[in-house]
Amino acid sequence: MLLLFSSSAEPNLGVTQIANRLGLSKAVVHRILTALRNKGFVEFDPASRRYSLGPIIMSLGLTYLQQLDVRKVALPELSDLSRSTNETTTLSVRSGSRRVYVDQVTPLREVLMSVKLGVAYPLHAGASSKAFLAFLPDEEIEHYLASPLDKLTASTVTDRRKLRRELAQIAQRGWATSVGERQVGAASVAAPILDYRDYPVAVVSVCGPADRMTAAMDSCAQDLIACASRISRQMGHDLTPTEQD
Repeated sequence: MLLLFSSSAEPNLGVTQIANRLGLSKAVVHRILTALRNKGFVEFDPASRRYSLGPIIMSLGLTYLQQLDVRKVALPELSDLSRSTNETTTLSVRSGSRRVYVDQVTPLREVLMSVKLGVAYPLHAGASSKAFLAFLPDEEIEHYLASPLDKLTASTVTDRRKLRRELAQIAQRGWATSVGERQVGAASVAAPILDYRDYPVAVVSVCGPADRMTAAMDSCAQDLIACASRISRQMGHDLTPTEQD
């Protein structure tokens, strides 16, 4: 019955509608609705005599989402992405004004790139960092840009006007690129993992030696976007009633 409410295009349902759709008698439906109403799962409108989902449903959903471990959810996807691109894939999370690599999967090839887990990097240097920064609320972006922007390499973008333009492009396109901005000789593409608030809770990247990755960025980006979208859905992003059902 709860799944029927979640998949219905109507915000509320009557007893007869529910009975017909579920193949139950009105007496059974009424008894179930009374039990659900007593626990806060549904609400009753005496004017229309129709039922709708109650506030406890939101509470349960938020509790579930808050308990999700993005690293655990992302690991199988990182492995698949590394196999499909034959490059290193990484997962980063935000820590204040910086971001940190928390996982990676490396390919089976002689020349590859690996990252140091647990090391913090600024949010303007590298594809993973810019994928975080571009999807933050405007006020958080401006607060960050008001702070000093250090150069990690000669290619790190520290001009605020140029960086704002690039962040706007990243937000519109959905993924970021970097060639030698965080580490000389390395290149990467990165996309955010969004939660139910459209907030970036993590970032996935594909990275490798610059001479190899530069030519493969567009093809890697296609697999990357699909991967980030799947993880985002598991984190509660952009779920339609049909997908929830």
